[in-house]
Amino acid sequence: MLEIYIDLFITFFKIGLFGFGGGYAMLSMIQYEVVEAHNWLNVAEFTDIVAISQMTPGPISINAATYIGYTVTNGNVFGSIIATFAVCLPSIIIMVCMCRFFFLFKNNRYVAAALLWMKPAAIGLIAAAALLLMNSHNFIDWRSIVIATFIFILSHFFKIGIIRLIVVAGLTGYLLF
Repeated sequence: MLEIYIDLFITFFKIGLFGFGGGYAMLSMIQYEVVEAHNWLNVAEFTDIVAISQMTPGPISINAATYIGYTVTNGNVFGSIIATFAVCLPSIIIMVCMCRFFFLFKNNRYVAAALLWMKPAAIGLIAAAALLLMNSHNFIDWRSIVIATFIFILSHFFKIGIIRLIVVAGLTGYLLF
């Protein structure tokens, strides 16, 4: 039983350490580790956890780690605590170190260049997460594509707020399905 907690800690520590670009950029790494490498969840369960993580307040990577830790340990809250702590710990360590040295090196051309090159990498990771979520579990049939397109148009062209878009998407899904 202790082995699952150690595996959870190592897995989510690694995700937290190498997952640059925020929670959505980490999704492909989380999916690989949880579904493919460890076989803790199947794709449908992972997709459900991502959906729940998006709806609850807080960063998606922390929410996903919490739900996955709970699910993998068969409803044990300690699994949630371990996974959540492990995904956050690398960021805490890195931020403490970076805050200490950032002001000393902020005008260094190598540091500026590294930060400049991290932006496109983060965008690529977010795009990979979007492509990861475009699967048969999320887009069931033509109605799902209609809802996604409709919400995109409302968001992009009419600048409607996210809360209203969630309500519109929910009502449209209720009417179509």
